[in-house]
Formats: sequence, C-alpha cells, structure tokens
Amino acid sequence: MTARLKQLYSKEVAGKLLKQLAAKNLFAVPRLSKIVLNSGIGEAKKAEGAKALENMTQVMAAITGQKPVVTRAKKSISNFGIRRGQSIGCRVTLRGDIMYEFLDRLVSIVLPRVRDFKGVSTKSFDGRGSYTLGLREQGIFPEVKFEWIDKPRGMNVTFVTTGKSSAETRELLALLGVPFQRS
Repeated sequence: MTARLKQLYSKEVAGKLLKQLAAKNLFAVPRLSKIVLNSGIGEAKKAEGAKALENMTQVMAAITGQKPVVTRAKKSISNFGIRRGQSIGCRVTLRGDIMYEFLDRLVSIVLPRVRDFKGVSTKSFDGRGSYTLGLREQGIFPEVKFEWIDKPRGMNVTFVTTGKSSAETRELLALLGVPFQRS
C-alpha cells in the first residue's frame, strides 16, 4: 500500500504542476526526492553529552522509524571545545513511501500541535530546490514519550526536491499540504 501523499502527487499534484510550470513532460515536473532530519547536540562535547545524544537518537528513531546516523565533527574547533571525529549530532534521511508518510504526519498532526502556529516561514528556501524547516522541540511529535525528553531540543527538517527554483519548490510543497504563512 502506497502512502496517501504519494498517491496525491501522482494523481493530482503532478498534473497541476505540469500546467502551471508549462513543462514539456512529467519528468520535468519537480518532485520530492528526500527529507533529511538533522539535530546538533550542543552538549555532546561535555561528559553528559553521550546521554543527550542517546536520547536524541532514540527520539529520531521513534519519529522516523529508521535508525539515525551519528554525525561527527569534520575538524577540531578549539573555541567550541570540539575535537575532530567527536560525536556532535544525529541525522536521518527518508526516501520513498516512508518519506511521504512522514510528510503526511508532519503537516496533518505535528504542525497543528505547535502553539500559536500561523504557518511555516517562506524565507527558508535555498534557491536550488530545497526548503529547511526548523522545529524548536521534539515533544510535539506524538511518537515521543515524555520520559525521553530531558531538555527540549530542536531539529531541522530539510525537504530536497528536483525543483530548479524556490518558486517551483514552494508550489510543490504547498500542493502537498505544507502550510506556508500568508504574506
């Protein structure tokens, strides 16, 4: 069984984008290629940082259904107390049906749970087909148990598309149900 948003994309969204963008064929229409969840753990350099990193990987695994990859520092930065190769965060890359199911849960369950939510910002496009959404705490996901949260930690959710511009990416995400702020 395929994800609801994947069916929506193939039946409705692709056709609408084909007309709006005046593309020559369906392969020229932008589509969602992956969603990356990333969280940097600031306390990872301290002694209690291992526990914080373990908690965040457990939270990300519950949210996505996949085991997170621990990210390591590429170089040493003495001002921040970071050594090369030290664990400093975790990330998960979602593709296929899992990606569409996560997006469906994000726009229909998680974002409406944010207090005083007025839509996501329209200023986080990179101009090359990606959009990054910052979440301030992991507790807004219904899969997260209260015992796992020792401190509210944020994460970035990056939508990577095949769109050539910010306008194409915004139109694709809006048709998939991402609630943007009214300008």
